[in-house]
Amino acid sequence: MNRIADTENGKVRGLPGADPRITVFKGIPFAAPPTGENRWRAPQPCRDWEGVREAYEFAPISIQDTPGLGSDIYCREWHVDPEIPMDEDCLYLNVWTGAGNPKEKLPVLVWFFGGGFQWGYPAEMEFDGERLARRGIIVVSVNYRLGALGFMAHPELTAEQPAAPTNFGCLDQQAGLKWVIRNIAAFGGDPGRITLAGQSAGGASVLAQMNCPENEGLFQRAIVLSGMIRSPYEEDKFITPGSLEAAEQKGVDFLEVLGVDSIAQARELDALYIRDKYAEYASSHPRMSISIDGHFCPGEPMKRYMRGEHIDVPVMAGNTEDEFPNLICAASRQEYQDKVREIFGEKAERFLAFPEAGNSGRDPLGGQEAAGAGEYAAVSGIECTVKSAFIQDERNGFGGRNYYYRFAPQIPGWDHPGTFHSVDLWFFFETLAKCWRPFTGKHYDLARQMCNYWANFVKTGDPNGQDADGSQMPRWDPYTAEYPCEMVFTTQGPLPGREKDSPFLRFLMEALTERLLGK
Repeated sequence: MNRIADTENGKVRGLPGADPRITVFKGIPFAAPPTGENRWRAPQPCRDWEGVREAYEFAPISIQDTPGLGSDIYCREWHVDPEIPMDEDCLYLNVWTGAGNPKEKLPVLVWFFGGGFQWGYPAEMEFDGERLARRGIIVVSVNYRLGALGFMAHPELTAEQPAAPTNFGCLDQQAGLKWVIRNIAAFGGDPGRITLAGQSAGGASVLAQMNCPENEGLFQRAIVLSGMIRSPYEEDKFITPGSLEAAEQKGVDFLEVLGVDSIAQARELDALYIRDKYAEYASSHPRMSISIDGHFCPGEPMKRYMRGEHIDVPVMAGNTEDEFPNLICAASRQEYQDKVREIFGEKAERFLAFPEAGNSGRDPLGGQEAAGAGEYAAVSGIECTVKSAFIQDERNGFGGRNYYYRFAPQIPGWDHPGTFHSVDLWFFFETLAKCWRPFTGKHYDLARQMCNYWANFVKTGDPNGQDADGSQMPRWDPYTAEYPCEMVFTTQGPLPGREKDSPFLRFLMEALTERLLGK
């Protein structure tokens, strides 16, 4: 096995994985430390090193709230180590490869983790790339800056560096991608067969990278897991990128919280002090994330996608069945109807006529005195958005090679969690054995097939192929207007089929499309 790779900055030595046919390289620097004068700047070139660098351990995670201190589901699931190393010097990536020599030209998956642009790291145990690498692809996970250090804007920054005034975390991702293009051949990879993939904020990052004109030609496929997050009922100001001016005002307010008068002074502060002050700031202000800066992000990515202004590559996207349901909350039936009229205007009566527009059954006010109050018209906004985007892609002359999935198996555990946001990661990476949940054989079978579909898509842009025993896996067709195929991942296995006819869903998809297109 090839345990040493010769990168542009020097040689790195990896270690055998649990499967010795796989070599794992951890903590490879792809940019200079974003510290001191490099804080709140686009990533700068990495310095060379002498000799062979030992790439044996994950690099420190980005500055963020200490993981693993709570009792929420994510602390139970994978943010389990409060003592994991953390540092502002965090621009490193990791490589899993089964290539025996640099000439094999294997396809490459570049992974961006999720966490709302505030939390998360490549060292999370569900992101182990070994099982995917065993299927003949190379996996690269890229770290990036988060929170105030990754997404702050300020008038001084705009004046100082107008081409990169904010979105530093996304620029880190882009720098990691470009590093892969320049260096992956040394690990046996093909720089001309790259798939960008991510989940949640990582999926939103892939969408943003798809809509950055500078990235044209840099990757050939995209996977967006639970990342097209839009509601058919209202705008979420955090999910929807705001203007640079609005982001700059957040930066002005944040410097007041920091107790400094300039970016120069803020660059002298300790990174953990900035983190703690950002937590204080976030208790009364919106958190910082992607902004429309006119350069990396020339416009809202979801709207650009719907207008056909994105980089044209095949896309796999979908959602878990229970995550982030969108609904309309009202204290009375009358208030609900008034809200519907405000949202849908002249189409409100058509909406109210759907049986699905009735009360969802939940009554947050409780008791008979609250009759008619509650949460109405529950729907998966992510499902609406992905399907709307794929149909609009067709109308724009693209599409026909976009694949939709819904993750819907029974998830075991004392907490009866349902298919919560992010649980599908255990399956796509086939890392169930690292989870505390009492998964059984059917779950492992499903994970094997989901991982197969993923690897096939990375290789060819088509998820279909054979299972480990040589049998053909259930056929997964693209989602199109004529044949809206959805792949449902269930406890019994992958179940492909035509989407059930739902006038209610179609109505919401049309309304969402019109809103995103500004009609």
